[in-house]
Amino acid sequence: MSSWIQDLLGKDGDALLEHRCQTIGRDQLHLPGPDFVDRVFGPTDRSPRVLNSLARMFDTGRLGGTGYLSILPVDQGIEHTAGSSFAPNPEYFDPEKIVQLAIEGGCNAVASTVGVLGMVARRYAHRIPFMVKLNHNELMTYPNKFDQIMFASVRRSAEMGAVAVGATIYFGSPESDRQIVEVAKAFEEAHDHGLATVLWCYLRNNAFKTDKQDFHTAADLTSQANHLGVTIQADIIKQKLPDCNGGFTTLKFAKTSPLVYEKLSSPNPIDLCRYQVINCYMGRAGLINSGGASEGAADLADAVRTAVINKRAGGMGLISGRKAFQRPMPEGVNLLNKIQDVYLDAGVTVA
Repeated sequence: MSSWIQDLLGKDGDALLEHRCQTIGRDQLHLPGPDFVDRVFGPTDRSPRVLNSLARMFDTGRLGGTGYLSILPVDQGIEHTAGSSFAPNPEYFDPEKIVQLAIEGGCNAVASTVGVLGMVARRYAHRIPFMVKLNHNELMTYPNKFDQIMFASVRRSAEMGAVAVGATIYFGSPESDRQIVEVAKAFEEAHDHGLATVLWCYLRNNAFKTDKQDFHTAADLTSQANHLGVTIQADIIKQKLPDCNGGFTTLKFAKTSPLVYEKLSSPNPIDLCRYQVINCYMGRAGLINSGGASEGAADLADAVRTAVINKRAGGMGLISGRKAFQRPMPEGVNLLNKIQDVYLDAGVTVA
């Protein structure tokens, strides 16, 4: 294992790198590998065109041929406003710079809005896989509301040369029923057009945050969101890294089992993330964790820590945006490469 990984993990290094999972063993998971598309998606109802789209993503970039994914997502211009997203590095107001960062950073794909990707499609759609984000939460309604609304169509995404579409559902929100129906229909249409599907399985409900804990990132709640996501045939699940557990029991809603907490998970971050993988049909749908907000100097160490946890849990990779594009391009490229190096390092094994 590369010594720099241990150095960046600091005092958590031993706990993360030497952990042995005692919940669900790695032999029960469908782990990423060079043959993942053939081995896992080959027997499904996905068409040859969908398999081709998945294979193109898995065969692109520095992680091409490994079964792991490194994706650059830049939809924050809508989700967080363009000013707050791009003011730290104004060159990324230009869509071409976004795509160039993904290419220079060795990513498997770039995920962005229909406007961003459509603006440069003829120049770049054949050079790096495009993933069009279909829906967004816009922040111009006053007072602000939180809802995912459709901005793009599957047909338009296919016409511009995209290989995948992405969407978000705010599970737990009053609007989630409508979002589930909309996204399920869009994903069915996407598969009909030969496109892969990626779901941002996020939670959104003020009741999920208490005075003592924010359960929006609880392992049990996020994992159930994952399970709903794969139910509507998301090929890949994007989820925040879990940092706690016991959302169902503390908030006293829905249903759960003591075995979830006694046998299928533990306080170790890798075991919490593994429970997310378990709920993605034991890894048949890949789990990619989000990179989170940029916090400055700690970004590299935080990104590497997330990558180590995801990989050792049986996950498929990282989708990291703000940590990369809110800094000069050479630094963003370096950060993306360091994330990828975790997945390329044979010394970082599945726990």
